[in-house]
Amino acid sequence: MDFSRGSHAKCNVSSFILLRWAGVCKGKSALALAQMGDQDDVAKVLEGFGGAGVVELIKDDAGGTYRAVYTMKFVEAVFVLHCFQKKSRSGVATPTADMDIIRARLKVAEALARELRNAKTNH
Repeated sequence: MDFSRGSHAKCNVSSFILLRWAGVCKGKSALALAQMGDQDDVAKVLEGFGGAGVVELIKDDAGGTYRAVYTMKFVEAVFVLHCFQKKSRSGVATPTADMDIIRARLKVAEALARELRNAKTNH
């Protein structure tokens, strides 16, 4: 399974910059903190996923608002589900199309985590 394939695949410079930024705070990125089981102060639970398993980072700058969404739901890995620039100037809600991508990729992450878990127990 590969997040880079399929109709939901979309990689651009803004996404790369956001991933590189990834909420740098106190010398560690938010993703590095997540890998250690911690959560950055800039990380917020993304509503609509039934708990703290799906988290978003929001970065505002002169070029717009950028978001990275990841999950810490699985002990096997932290999965980055989606990075995008929020285009809408009104409201703070995540657009439906982006939520659909996040849901689809969360299912892929769940299957990948299961594969990793099974591979670990079979060795």
